[in-house]
Amino acid sequence: MGKTLVIQPVIRIEGNARITIQLDDTGNVSDTRVSIMELRGFERFCIGKPVEEMPRITTRICGVYPPSHHLASAKATDVVFGVDPPPAAKKLRELCNSIAFMEEHILHFYFLAGADFILGPEADYSVRNIIGIIGAVPDVAKRVVRVRHMAAKTLEMIAGKSIHPSAAVPGGFSRPLLEEERKELRKMADECLEFSKFSISFAKKDLFSKYLEVVKSLGVINTGFLGTVTEDGLLDLYDGKLRMMSVDGSYEDFKCDEYTDYIREHVEPWTYLKFPYAKKAGGFSMDLDNPNGIYRTNTLARINVVDKIDTPLAQAELEEFREKFGRPAQQTLLYHWARLIELLYNAENIVRLLDDPEITSTDIRKTEYYLFQC
Repeated sequence: MGKTLVIQPVIRIEGNARITIQLDDTGNVSDTRVSIMELRGFERFCIGKPVEEMPRITTRICGVYPPSHHLASAKATDVVFGVDPPPAAKKLRELCNSIAFMEEHILHFYFLAGADFILGPEADYSVRNIIGIIGAVPDVAKRVVRVRHMAAKTLEMIAGKSIHPSAAVPGGFSRPLLEEERKELRKMADECLEFSKFSISFAKKDLFSKYLEVVKSLGVINTGFLGTVTEDGLLDLYDGKLRMMSVDGSYEDFKCDEYTDYIREHVEPWTYLKFPYAKKAGGFSMDLDNPNGIYRTNTLARINVVDKIDTPLAQAELEEFREKFGRPAQQTLLYHWARLIELLYNAENIVRLLDDPEITSTDIRKTEYYLFQC
């Protein structure tokens, strides 16, 4: 008789999940499913609410990375009201976005994934966690806690709150950045940049090099990738057009309002997670030997689809990454390497934005649309 193995909860992710493994009569794996347990009901209970409240409501979707939902919703309200925020407002939003990316990438690499590299995959699960990291590399752990706290503090200074921010509003930003705040933030940005440089150097030298063969062979699947780029094909984590890359590296760019022309969603009854797939593939298949329509997103996808990165240190890391693994890189464990490249990019971008004289402009919101609405 076959047997069903259930691993629950799966907690070393940003959320909660269950893994169900079905064994056949011979004891071999016949099917495996990852079920996401959180109900994503925001589409329903947002119906009927005033559109200008969406940036405040949708930030509650997630407690780990709320700024993404907040900023995306604010950008959507701009479109609804037909308003283009002033340049300073866009830069303040992008600054919040880069700070949030830094905080999240530190969390994911060191708190969730890092234990497997720092302590090794053979270490007992009872110590293969953040507490084990503190014991194994206490000096690194201290820097991790300090810089992540610093990132949260900088976001709070700019957006009012580090969790569930509400500073981005239709037409721009709710408050300007004061010069004395900019100076304080700039000092913290230097420390964040140094930590980002340390992190990728530490990972390449002491972690990834130990498990390079595992990285190249474990969980490798051939899929497409989706990410955002500028008109020139540069990395852009706040705005830009979408780029859908095929398995062979060819790609097609499209605007966000053309989403339904390029992407469809598949639904399975055993999970709340939806399965978006490339519409032009003609159908959807979860057979990983022939994954029709499947594409991946997040850090590795974004690193694969960009032509270049417009900050010097991250661009140098991208060139090294592609020299080692090609484009597109399909090794799943390279998500961690790509995450550290993005960590470095965001640290550089924060410094760049804080050095921009326009960042302290008081022209941060257009309100003409209210007159039109009335």
